[in-house]
Amino acid sequence: MFSCKNEVTNSNHYSEYLSKKADKSALVANAEQWTDKLSENPNQYPYLVKRAAAYTSIFEATGDIDYLVKAEDDLKQAVEVTNGKTTSYLKSLASNYISQHRFKEALQLLEQAEDNSDKLNGTRKMLFDVHLELGNYLAAESYLKSFKNTSDFDYLIRLAKWEDHKGNLEGAIINMEKAKAIAEASNLKSLKKWSYTNLADFYGHAGDIEKSYNLYLKALELDPTDAYAKKGIAWIAFSYENNPIIAQKIIDSVTTYYTTPDYELFMAEIAEYNEDELKKSAAIGRYNDMVRNKNYGDMYNAYNVIVYAEEMLLPERAIEIAELEVENRPTPQSYDLLAWGYFKKGNVEKANEIIEMHVEGQTFEPTVLYHIAEIYKAMGKVDAVSSLKNELVASLYELGPTMESKINQL
Repeated sequence: MFSCKNEVTNSNHYSEYLSKKADKSALVANAEQWTDKLSENPNQYPYLVKRAAAYTSIFEATGDIDYLVKAEDDLKQAVEVTNGKTTSYLKSLASNYISQHRFKEALQLLEQAEDNSDKLNGTRKMLFDVHLELGNYLAAESYLKSFKNTSDFDYLIRLAKWEDHKGNLEGAIINMEKAKAIAEASNLKSLKKWSYTNLADFYGHAGDIEKSYNLYLKALELDPTDAYAKKGIAWIAFSYENNPIIAQKIIDSVTTYYTTPDYELFMAEIAEYNEDELKKSAAIGRYNDMVRNKNYGDMYNAYNVIVYAEEMLLPERAIEIAELEVENRPTPQSYDLLAWGYFKKGNVEKANEIIEMHVEGQTFEPTVLYHIAEIYKAMGKVDAVSSLKNELVASLYELGPTMESKINQL
């Protein structure tokens, strides 16, 4: 899989996009217009919502977390002024909390919105999203059925997400293809771009790398500053083509205008592949510096567990963070993080107990399956490890080339 014959990307396809940057100053100027209008008309609370939308756009284009928190402040004020009676404001604040991984608070707002009894379909779609994130799978499925409509984009993308959750990747792709067709027929840029990048992810999981690559390119045609699509192409170059130089070049172009902590971890992974411990250590250091910003809250808990357990060799701290993540979001993935923390601490029996009770058979994410395999290997479960190893070999593209030797050693 990792021979140099794997060539899908071509710099002629995307090089023009690498110099394209989000215009943060223009986005900030747009937000400031609403600040000026609020100064002139302080009682016009709809302006708060307009400014919050402008702040959210800055966050989405640049990754600057401070603007997501500014948007939260405005939306909270709008909800308070209207006593929670304006459903659209509740949903906007809930959406903000989802972006911050504050799913329980989002759920409270959406239940309040549901009680308002207007715009119920939209509210139920978001309730599906939040229940799925919280691991409330029966509730999620119930809400999914409540707005079933096979010609509706919003329904199809959620059905795709549900099929993926169940491990039915083929079904996820079929439904996302249908959603893409609707997005293209509507000719709405935001829907098209969203469907392209999400379908690209699914095709990557399925091993159809060329389709994945072409969809990321289609997203960049619509928005040459789309950092997510560029990162997707960088991952193809790194994990499929075995070309860390190209991957680094793409990531370097993105981080000139879009900065989030996970990009540092990508760079750490490239450095590890290149056996450059100095660069890897520097990237981990920059990651740690970034996540100290209190505005990130719990958004990077999952990453933090891995960093503390594997890179900083502080399993006790990893366990603390994983316990918080289980409390916030009691999903199989969160329990896996807790098990991994105990495994790295040397408490294999506790790790195994958590896996058997809360994780095994409940998720199909390759990273989780790798953790299970390592824990089962330590427990001497030879047959179970052998079965998992086959699945992991098939998931090497998703896991990345630095994982190949670890999987071979299972």
